Amino acid sequence: MMSQVSLAVAEEPNPSLDPHLYQRILVALDSSDHANAAMRAAAELAGLTDTPVITGTHVYAAKLHDMRFRQMEGGLPEQFRQEQELERQRDVHDDLITRGLSIITDSYLDQAAAECDRLGIDFKRSSLEGKNYYALTHETNSGAHDLLVMGVLGLGAIQGSRVGSVCRRVVRRSTIDTLVIKEAGRSIKESLIVVAVDGSPKAYGGLLTALALAKRWQVPVKVIAAFDPYYHYVAFNRIAGVLSEEAGKVFKFKEQEKLHEEIIDSGLAKIYDGHLAVARSIAEDFGIEIETELLAGKAHDAIEKYVRKTNPALLVVGKLGIHADDELDIGGNSEHLLENVDCAILLSMREYQPEIDVVSGITTSWTHEAETRMERVPSFVRNMARMAIMRYAQEHGHTVITQKIVEEATAQLMPNHAEQAMGEIVAAYDAGELKRKPVAEDSLRWSKEAVALLLTIADLAVRGNLSMRAEKKARQEKSDAVEAKHLQSFLGAETQGDFPTPAANVHWQAAALARLMRVPEGFMRDKCKLSVENFAQQNSHREITLEVAENGLKFARGEMEKTMQGQSAPDSKPAQSGCPFGYGKKTKNPPDPA
Repeated sequence: MMSQVSLAVAEEPNPSLDPHLYQRILVALDSSDHANAAMRAAAELAGLTDTPVITGTHVYAAKLHDMRFRQMEGGLPEQFRQEQELERQRDVHDDLITRGLSIITDSYLDQAAAECDRLGIDFKRSSLEGKNYYALTHETNSGAHDLLVMGVLGLGAIQGSRVGSVCRRVVRRSTIDTLVIKEAGRSIKESLIVVAVDGSPKAYGGLLTALALAKRWQVPVKVIAAFDPYYHYVAFNRIAGVLSEEAGKVFKFKEQEKLHEEIIDSGLAKIYDGHLAVARSIAEDFGIEIETELLAGKAHDAIEKYVRKTNPALLVVGKLGIHADDELDIGGNSEHLLENVDCAILLSMREYQPEIDVVSGITTSWTHEAETRMERVPSFVRNMARMAIMRYAQEHGHTVITQKIVEEATAQLMPNHAEQAMGEIVAAYDAGELKRKPVAEDSLRWSKEAVALLLTIADLAVRGNLSMRAEKKARQEKSDAVEAKHLQSFLGAETQGDFPTPAANVHWQAAALARLMRVPEGFMRDKCKLSVENFAQQNSHREITLEVAENGLKFARGEMEKTMQGQSAPDSKPAQSGCPFGYGKKTKNPPDPA
């Protein structure tokens, strides 16, 4: 069960979070509602430190106006196109525009200076001339500031605008933390802070900033991690669609589905659940309790839905994620969140590496055989697997990672029979057997309602991908057909209203699935899964949450103990349905499925 959120400080002294606050804040001003809100947010952040400095900046484009005037000279009345008069008009225009824009800029900065003076915050001015996004980016990355605060929209906003062009361009180019204010009438410190982590240093850096803010403002922190168990199912089906008949026999769909469940679903669930465990450990080091939740689905979409549900004042994400390369300016999920969430968003460029990863990276080396062995790990999970192996080695006291250690660690994510199946596919490819498409087998039937709902999706590419995601969900629930409810969870709320979701089957949430993976694989895990599902249905739960899973496992342990006690009585007759884990044998203590 998720713990109640609190910000209780441990009795013993904890490390200080003050270094993770902001001392030098740059705020973009243009007297728009969002810019004024950005100034208020900058003041709220500056008030958390002893010697803060706020720099107010505005960019004016005198040269641009001068160029536009010269381009319009050909349309002036005849009396103004005499050479002497034209030169006089140019001088007057240049003087008026330059001085006028300078006066406007000063007025914006005067307003901010007066507010800082009232609050006792040191204020500096930065009047910039040039192309707005370019000049602001240059100032942002000058090395003089820790944080840029700006409004999502400026004076050019129109109905339907989500992100202004200046904001979008500057965010992509900023090399420091950037706070974008999206709700002009709301304070960033009034309520919940949500942090999304993916195991990247920038995500953990953002977490430390969020903890520092939450501790000062006394607001709760919720940390989430999102993984997509459906994407690889879609990819597997696309691959299967181009295999030859011979290769299709190797690429047996049911076996591949099991491989998918064991490697992708449970493996990614373990990895991202691990990120949340690291986040809890970090928060504990600073004496702060946080609530965590594992989300399943397309990462940005799952986070957007969570934000709509919890309505935080601030969302904190790493600007670049775990899969970023050196050429990337902003991660895809961060870009979507900047566009779509309604609350303020802090894009973190600060980095923090949890201690175990730092130690592993510095003290651990890989043998040549271990590096070669890693090439056999699927590329789409290789980076995450590498991190997991380094943690495994560190936890077991190893400083040199050998092939044996790699095999021991990867066995937790890739069972032997699954690895063998992947090897057979590669062997089939090497043998030149992948030439013709196989005949489709084991396809799921679709209900009329599901087909009707699918046909409402106009984009054929999206329709194809969502159909396979719906099939994946139907298979997870062991359904004989794809129903409308299987497709609904991937569609917007406006579409779902026409097809109410029946409660015929229970659905496992990602956190509950991760908990089930801690039960030993095989007969015991299958029995526990069945027990939890029965418990959920008996108690009218449509979804198996982490709490329902824990209670179901507790119930299973209780039933097992009763069975064992009955079997161990001196004159008791054998129970008709012996212990599901002991196969009717008399044992002193039943095994613990957890």
